[in-house]
Amino acid sequence: MRRLSKPIRAVLIIGILAATVAAFVWYFAKHPEVGHQLSHTSPGLLLALVGLYIAAVSCVGLILKATLVLCRVTVPVRESLLVTMYSSIINFFGPLQSGPAFRAVYLKRRHGVELKKFSLATLAYYFFYGAFSVALLFSSVLGWWLVPLALLGIGTLWVLFKGKLKFVKRFRMLNLAGLGYLGLATLLQLFVTVIIFYFELHSLNPHVHFSQAVVYAGAANLALFVSITPGAIGFRESFLLFSQHLHHISNTDIVAANVIDRSVYIVMLLILLVGILATHAERRLRSSN
Repeated sequence: MRRLSKPIRAVLIIGILAATVAAFVWYFAKHPEVGHQLSHTSPGLLLALVGLYIAAVSCVGLILKATLVLCRVTVPVRESLLVTMYSSIINFFGPLQSGPAFRAVYLKRRHGVELKKFSLATLAYYFFYGAFSVALLFSSVLGWWLVPLALLGIGTLWVLFKGKLKFVKRFRMLNLAGLGYLGLATLLQLFVTVIIFYFELHSLNPHVHFSQAVVYAGAANLALFVSITPGAIGFRESFLLFSQHLHHISNTDIVAANVIDRSVYIVMLLILLVGILATHAERRLRSSN
């Protein structure tokens, strides 16, 4: 498939954002109860959500560390934290998954990390992220007992056929000791995401159960794989509406929860930006001294 040119891609992104904003405005006009729900959002909840999103970014830092372990590269913790903050901001405003692309280019130029190795490690992360998200999405249908059973089956197949599959042989260039670490870091990231969505939904509708938030999080996470807009705006909402028969959360709660979520996330990005500027200012001060 031909890659879209930059002007066409920009027009497409602007069009989707405009359509999403128009849909939100129309929905707010037709459903004033959404604004009523948002007006009762407590400041304590917003502060808790900001803290949880900072924890989610910390999980991204753990994922970066696991990726570097797979690539057999060591990066100072301070530098790794700064790269994580940069990539989190870029990943929100850039199309698709721009954050990993930024990390790949930076690590290639700064530490000589091979793009092939980093790409394989990133594919392993996407595998975990996608597999866990699908498990979350269908947890209400399949049942939780099937999730560990499926993971056990995948592990068994890996052991039986790891020497025969050509694709698997490529992973031998990586340090596979970090693969389990990467899976745990990804699982922790998704767990924090589930908690965030549960807090948002439960604050709007106390009747929302944690199991519903789990399915809701699975649908929201999968939207990131096809998004070309900042923060999957428009795409996430579409995925959540299409999967409504699985999580059974109303349109009103979906719209209100996403308004809260976007607002809190932007505040968190501003905090990261302040952290980046403070880090650079400290480096300049050290250099001058």
